[in-house]
Amino acid sequence: MKLIFALHAEGLATTLLDPALRDALRAAGATRLQVNVDDDAVAPAMRFGPGDRVTAVISLWTDADPGPVVDVVRRLDGSADGWQVTERVPLAGPEVPDGERADALANVALLRRPDAMSHEDWTADWLERHTQVAIDTQGTFGYVQNPVVAALTPDPPAVAGIVEELFAMAAMTDHHAFYGSGGDEAEFQRRFATLMESCARFGAGDGLDLVPTSRYRFDL
Repeated sequence: MKLIFALHAEGLATTLLDPALRDALRAAGATRLQVNVDDDAVAPAMRFGPGDRVTAVISLWTDADPGPVVDVVRRLDGSADGWQVTERVPLAGPEVPDGERADALANVALLRRPDAMSHEDWTADWLERHTQVAIDTQGTFGYVQNPVVAALTPDPPAVAGIVEELFAMAAMTDHHAFYGSGGDEAEFQRRFATLMESCARFGAGDGLDLVPTSRYRFDL
C-alpha cells in the first residue's frame, strides 16, 4: 500500500532526512520512504497552485494498517494532508543509492478533477490518453502517477491524482531543458501548445498545485 502526504510546515528539511523519523516510521509499519522537499537546491524553479503552500511531499509504503504511519506524520506536521494511492510508473527514473539526493528537479503536481467530468472519465483521460503526451512533450526521465484511492486525514483538498516528474536540474531555468526541445524554439512552441491542450482536456490546466522538490529514497 502506498501513502502520500502533503506537508505545509516550514523548516522540515532536516527533520525529514533525520534517522529518527525513519526509526519512527519503521516502528509504525512503513517499509519504504520517499522524501520530496522544496529546498534551496530547487529555489529557482517555478511553483504555483490554489492550495495552501506545500513545503514537502512524503511517500510511504506499508503492508500494515496505515493508522500508525498517519499518526507519525501528523505529529511531524499537524496540518499534513494524506491520501492512499495506487502507483503507476510509465517511465522509471534512474536508481539512486539509498539516502542520496537524486540528480534531478522532481516536480510533484497535485491534480484536481473538474466537476464536469466523472471520476471514471477523468481517470481514463489522465492515465490512458495524456500519459504519452506528457512524456513526448517534456524532457522528463522519470514519470510516476498516483491516482487517489481514499483520504487518510480529515478534510484534505479534493486531490484526485498526484504525479511526479523528473527533469534535469537545468530545467529550472531553461525552457528547452524542461521541454526537451534541444534549443529549437519552434519545437518548444509546438511541444508547449500540445501539452497545454492535453492538460486542458482533463482540467490539469487549472486547479493544479506544482511543488518543485529534491528527492530522496530510503528503505526502512
